[in-house]
Amino acid sequence: MKTLTPADFAIAGEGKVYRNLAVPALVQKALERGEGTLSDTGALVVETGKYTGRSPDDKFIVDTPAVHDTIAWGKINVPIAPEKFEMIKQKMLAYLQGKELFVFDGFAGADPQYTQRFRVINEMASQNLFIHQLLIRPTAGELETYEPDYTIIAAPGFKCIPEVDGVHSEAAIIINYESREVLIAGSQYSGEIKKSVFSVMNYVLPLKGILPMHCSANIGDDGDSAVFFGLSGTGKTTLSADPARKLIGDDEHGWSPNGVFNIEGGCYAKCINLKHENEPQIYEAIKFGTLLENVIVDENGAPDYADDSLTENTRAGYPIGYIPNAAIPGVGGQPRTIIFLTADAFGVLPPISKLDNDMAMYHFVSGYTSKLAGTERGITEPVTTFSTLFGAPFFPMNASVYATMLGKKLEETGANVFLVNTGWCGGAAGTVPRMNLKYTRAMVTAALSGALNDVEYELDPIFNVCIPKTCPNVPAEILNPRNLWKDAEAYEASAKKLAGEFAANFAAKYPDMPENIVKAGPKA
Repeated sequence: MKTLTPADFAIAGEGKVYRNLAVPALVQKALERGEGTLSDTGALVVETGKYTGRSPDDKFIVDTPAVHDTIAWGKINVPIAPEKFEMIKQKMLAYLQGKELFVFDGFAGADPQYTQRFRVINEMASQNLFIHQLLIRPTAGELETYEPDYTIIAAPGFKCIPEVDGVHSEAAIIINYESREVLIAGSQYSGEIKKSVFSVMNYVLPLKGILPMHCSANIGDDGDSAVFFGLSGTGKTTLSADPARKLIGDDEHGWSPNGVFNIEGGCYAKCINLKHENEPQIYEAIKFGTLLENVIVDENGAPDYADDSLTENTRAGYPIGYIPNAAIPGVGGQPRTIIFLTADAFGVLPPISKLDNDMAMYHFVSGYTSKLAGTERGITEPVTTFSTLFGAPFFPMNASVYATMLGKKLEETGANVFLVNTGWCGGAAGTVPRMNLKYTRAMVTAALSGALNDVEYELDPIFNVCIPKTCPNVPAEILNPRNLWKDAEAYEASAKKLAGEFAANFAAKYPDMPENIVKAGPKA
């Protein structure tokens, strides 16, 4: 295996470089350096300081002639000059002089045809443990000839000077697609590394004709894949964790001519209020080799998953092999079923509806769910949330690029697409109970099995989606929310209000979207 020195990274000094250390060695290093402690199950517990989540306002893309016309510049994809990037990079390299460095050389993309090689250089052993577990780990033989496609430098201890460096705070996440480099400064939150890899793949894969997706995916016994899109709180993890199917991955995938493949080799699960009875697979995955971020533990090392005193965004990073029914390697056949998950707090979207290809592209681009009253300061009633492609912060190109690719994939494969409302139906949140999970599971099972392929449907005149009149193991009377509302006029007003918000969001964000997609949306 090639031995790396600081000079390999243009770093001066005599600092020690550790390359692809084994998990026990990384844990030992992190403990020796005072980066964390062990939980009672052996997980490494760390606190990430000021940054306990991603910092979207501190993310930049280097604006170079080679990429300028391919990036959808705006509030999410913010440009920074190449000169500023180079200045920050050189200061980071100087900061790292003489320090111990932890290098992980790994892969993103479980399909070998589309794999990208990422070299991640860490200041902290605990962050190197994280990315070791989250990416796909190479064999010793693969490391002998390893050359990176992209290099990520993560130095939480390096603080930017906004007025000098041209950034917004002491933290900065800067992607240079032309030089194939990523700088992560000032933040110890490991999710920045994970999502930087994803942001790179969301640029690289479309250029190869591959659709990148922010989704979970599982696979049946006959090799068919199912894909689940959904924002936080919609049930993506819960519904894709099906004991009758194997988990391909929980968050990031590519869709190629070969089928669906996991971009990652691990999982990054939220831990807040984690209970064994609700999510046993995640609970049992928190063991030696897992990194726990911002989880409070007692004097005996026992985690208190209900404690949100540091953040509600507590996290566990572990290899996907810690999940008993994981599909390794993370590849599956062509998807037969696509599920878009939403939690509609207004109670007007059907519990399940079928979408044609144009409808699917509309809802894929919209990425709708809703936030509940009380979840954030100032929210006194449900509010709409639209996140492009169900993952707006991570997609550098115009949304139409990804939507068009999805449309072509649907035409090629004939996959069925369903919109599943895991929220409320028959009244707004707080006035009626949330949709019974038993029925939601039954609807998803019916969609995956093909049981909804030949049933009779009716077109909803407001939301322009096809509602099944029957579904196995689900009472027919709950399938159409219009029938559940006690006040027909109240339903009509609430439904039209939400449809109007769909239309306004679409018009504002996607003025150049093809007319066939625009017309496939709700009718305000």
